[in-house]
Amino acid sequence: MFDIAGPAMIANLTTPLIGIVSTTAIGRLGEAAMLGGVAMASVIFDCLFWLFAFLRASTLAFTAQSLGAGESDEILMVLIRGLALAALIGVTLIALQLPLGAIIFDIMGGSDAVLSAARSYFIVRIWSAPLALANYVLLGWLVGLARARLALAVQVAINLINMAATILFVQMLQAGIAGAAIAAVIAETVGVAIGLVLARRLVKADARISRAALLDRAKLMHMMAVNRDIMIRTAAMIVAFLFFTSQGARAGDTTLAANAVLNNFLLVAAFFLDGLANAAEQLCGYAFGARNRDAFSGATRLVLAWGLGFALAVAVIFALFGPVLIDVMTANDAVRRAARDYLPFVVASPLLSVFAFAFDGVYIGATWARDMRNLMVAALIVFLGIWLALRGFGNTGLWIAMLGFYAARGGFQAARYPALLRASFGKSPTRPTM
Repeated sequence: MFDIAGPAMIANLTTPLIGIVSTTAIGRLGEAAMLGGVAMASVIFDCLFWLFAFLRASTLAFTAQSLGAGESDEILMVLIRGLALAALIGVTLIALQLPLGAIIFDIMGGSDAVLSAARSYFIVRIWSAPLALANYVLLGWLVGLARARLALAVQVAINLINMAATILFVQMLQAGIAGAAIAAVIAETVGVAIGLVLARRLVKADARISRAALLDRAKLMHMMAVNRDIMIRTAAMIVAFLFFTSQGARAGDTTLAANAVLNNFLLVAAFFLDGLANAAEQLCGYAFGARNRDAFSGATRLVLAWGLGFALAVAVIFALFGPVLIDVMTANDAVRRAARDYLPFVVASPLLSVFAFAFDGVYIGATWARDMRNLMVAALIVFLGIWLALRGFGNTGLWIAMLGFYAARGGFQAARYPALLRASFGKSPTRPTM
């Protein structure tokens, strides 16, 4: 399992690097407005593209299921359908860039100088949308084929090219914030090219592109339904995190800064645990496609066991080294004290969120997207309910609500799992994995 989870973890950790590299390069120029602008625009693209992360998840699940079922032609159809949908969404984002940008920047706010810099980055990098989304599809397809090392290689190549191009355009050619955006577009372009070359080599020689199979109505409708449900689920998650951030901001600058520091811990834990979710998607998707209940149940237990081990290790690291890491990330004494006060919540977070991540992978692998959507919305309601009940406790109540959100996600999915397993496989023996 770690052959999939390990590379997937590292690949996940590289995901935000394009924005980080752009921010660092512009920061070296010493202009605060430009730094604020690129930082704002990078967050916008992280959230915007994250909303369409269903392209990676559904492609991974459908590919693994087709692999398990021995349907080599369908493996190719899944890739083509995913790339077509990525292109359609990406072109739509480009076409809507003016009203979309106006709405986003009106919501974000900021000084005129910061907004001007952010817009300069936005109007260039938005052209990478079809490419970035295509890379989601290619990444999911490679992991779905249990080729996680190749997926990692593509991600590493994208980030290395982005670093080199950013240095060239920003530092050497002095193209400023637009240069950082151009570098991102170039990196995503090369990533798609590499991914397509790898796909061409992995597709079996006898695989055929059938127009009838490609446009199969039942499969297209199933793909769209799964993507819709995963998108709604992701939107609900984004609402929770944005609400957490906004409430922290209302508690004052020190609390906001402390939460921002601790949020880096949550991101690291999330990227690692999401690597295990990727492994669950592939293993469970393969077993689901092969109609092998025993293999599916075994994969679920394996992912949960590994997840608990990783969660415990991450919690111990946070407990032992958290204060030191806080001191590294901020020099403000008030922020340091506040962050240490809330560190126990961060230590507990991997242990409470591990079931959510693990079962996300299981549910996506089996394409139980509708149930995952409904349970995520229910968890969001729990989060808001806990916050409402404990809002008198300020930031402490907010952190308890976030931990309750993690626990509710995993708990609801664990409770629903047996019924879905019976509905999908029944109680009869299943045929062996192909």
